[in-house]
Amino acid sequence: MTEMTPLARASAIAQGRQADRLPCNPNVANGAARVYGCKISQFNNDPKVLAEAQIASYKRFGYDGVRIFTDLFAWAEAMGSKVTNPEDHTVDLAAPAVGGIAQIDSLKPADPRKDGRLPVLLRSMDYLLDAIGDEVGCSAGIVGPFTNAFFLYGVDDAFRLMRHNPQAFHRLCRISLETCLAYAEAAIEKGLSPTISEPMSSCSVVSPAAFREFSLPYLKELVDFIKSNGKSPVIHICGATTRIWTDIADLGVGGFSVDNVVDLRDCRRTIGDKTKILGNVDPAGVVYAGSVTDVRRKTLECILDAYDSPKGYVVMSGCSLPVETPLENIDAMMSVVRDVGYPVNPDKVRDMLDRLPKDAANA
Repeated sequence: MTEMTPLARASAIAQGRQADRLPCNPNVANGAARVYGCKISQFNNDPKVLAEAQIASYKRFGYDGVRIFTDLFAWAEAMGSKVTNPEDHTVDLAAPAVGGIAQIDSLKPADPRKDGRLPVLLRSMDYLLDAIGDEVGCSAGIVGPFTNAFFLYGVDDAFRLMRHNPQAFHRLCRISLETCLAYAEAAIEKGLSPTISEPMSSCSVVSPAAFREFSLPYLKELVDFIKSNGKSPVIHICGATTRIWTDIADLGVGGFSVDNVVDLRDCRRTIGDKTKILGNVDPAGVVYAGSVTDVRRKTLECILDAYDSPKGYVVMSGCSLPVETPLENIDAMMSVVRDVGYPVNPDKVRDMLDRLPKDAANA
């Protein structure tokens, strides 16, 4: 088939009609700066550059979703946390907004139209929608309230607060949520669908019990708010998530993006009848550090693992790609889904796997 636009592709698949291929999103993230030819730091103060870099990357590779997102710390920064801003690398946390329990109640929700870098992100959404909003789904990345709470208080101190003063930690999560809700509302007003990143909710970081006590209630409020405004959010949680898959799916989210450390087949079997699955080609070990053959092999394996997931499947990297990921490896992921086509014929996919060179050095 002639290549479809991402929106036309998604519509055809949702209606059970033929499409050109499965949706695919390598999650290029700040690597878009390499495609566009700018410094990553420009994303933090120039909304047009941020949008144009994402547009350039989308047009270069032809993937199935474009997201306005720069780093995990913009919301905590807007509430008073300090960040480092390297010239050509991603922002990092430098200092939390508060230094003790007594200061939690002095925190105020951020105004996304005035505070920190949030207005830059919002203005970039206008450029994005004007250029490509009629052909590809555009989303607004947002950090989840639990994760944002850690960046407001300091990661190590927040762990101690959660253990020794859970009531205070809940107050911290509540004020964090207010900022997340305000930003989600502003993004929805622009016409974008929020996507939620909640890395501190990972079972690699906290226990499922801690997730259910301290993260899930606020995550549910955020998801419910987004859904009440006509959008269907996708959630990504890094690391191990197997023991909380059902919790996430039961939120009624539009999709769940899983890290490469989890078993994609198990995820499909466990929650594939409840939500769309996205994932989970290894972003660092394969797409960044591997050969073209490695990328093709792992992408084909992921397709076999989840192509028939009842609520749908999107081929995706397990997390954001490293900035310096070779462009030919991203091309390889996209070329695989084009070669496979849709509906997926698993025998064809197995044959494609069998034909790959056995030694990656022969790629």
